[in-house]
Amino acid sequence: MSRSAEIPAALAAASLDGWLFYDFRMSDPLAYRILGIPEKGLTTRRWFYFIAATGETCAIVSAVEAHRLDALPATRRIVYRSEREMTAALGTALAGCRRIAMNYSPGCAIPYVSRVDAGTAEMVRALGVELVSAADLIQRFEATLTAAQLAGHRRAATALRDIVNETFAEIARRARGHLPCTEYTIQGFVMGRIAAHQLRTDEPPIVAVNANAANPHFCTGAGQDTPIRRGDLVLLDLFAKGREDHAIYGDLTWMGWVGARVPEEFASVFRIVARARDTAVALIQSRVGAGQAVSGEEADRAARGVIEAAGYADAFVHRTGHSIGREVHGTGANLDSLETRDHRLLIDRTCFSVEPGIYLPGQLGMRSELDMTIEDGRAEISGGAPQHEVIPILTRYA
Repeated sequence: MSRSAEIPAALAAASLDGWLFYDFRMSDPLAYRILGIPEKGLTTRRWFYFIAATGETCAIVSAVEAHRLDALPATRRIVYRSEREMTAALGTALAGCRRIAMNYSPGCAIPYVSRVDAGTAEMVRALGVELVSAADLIQRFEATLTAAQLAGHRRAATALRDIVNETFAEIARRARGHLPCTEYTIQGFVMGRIAAHQLRTDEPPIVAVNANAANPHFCTGAGQDTPIRRGDLVLLDLFAKGREDHAIYGDLTWMGWVGARVPEEFASVFRIVARARDTAVALIQSRVGAGQAVSGEEADRAARGVIEAAGYADAFVHRTGHSIGREVHGTGANLDSLETRDHRLLIDRTCFSVEPGIYLPGQLGMRSELDMTIEDGRAEISGGAPQHEVIPILTRYA
């Protein structure tokens, strides 16, 4: 799915002389995806691939693996043996260039795109060129999705919403029948429903009860299982994608209460989280609908401000949302001003989550997560209406 033919025009528009890709022992999987070259195969030596704004290309490979970039078009191919020859080849490829992009991030502000090591960056700078982060280019050429991928994501999100209902109904059935019900058994139930809906996932879902939900990435297991009983708060974080190639994940988090009426102490915390979520969603939809730019940082600040104003600033320990792609956590713009400084804009044909949370160690965790897509100038929520209250499981699933 390489779109490398479109890169020169993007470079010219950004006033860049070129984009230099580099890899050593699969250190930059983004390079393989963007260039559309196989990730399989022996890769033990350094290679470079330079795309100039003029459209010229240069492949630089080791004599040990001289055919590593044969799948790519190249105006010039240079095979090196020694380090000195490799550096000279770089000088030849970059001759006349002033500003080029590489897959790095100044100060590692955006770790997802920071793939070039400091030593290699120093070596390239020593050739007299200025390095610019390829973060925006990476989002454009790796994180943007096709119409079919966006549609597949929406199907996955809709199916996950059905699985939320099925899972809460199963918890209700077990609670009423006094049947075994634990985090681990419900996790297994969810995995079965994911398969039944013709979805797949690389990691099992998060099923967390009460204080366990205060760990945002809690992981249950046979050796650390916790019962789910009446009067328990349950967090479900479900993520899966279709079985087709290049399928895109859906990722939802819903909260339930194993009882008939949710206590106000829990309901009030959820209302804060939901208000923070909806504030970010409203900002994104209004900006996108008006044709105005909105960055990941801005969307994070919109949600975070609500939680801070409610007195829970220290309890919101992660970013507001993340890019979604072929992995649950994709390579596009994240809604983040806390863990990183994601200045990237939320752009057309991308997908991301909005999932603020409040975590009180030893007590509870409360998160509400929905997915959004931007397509043809519209920012929309995937998977149906968002959650507005903690679900009273024994009442709702009678």
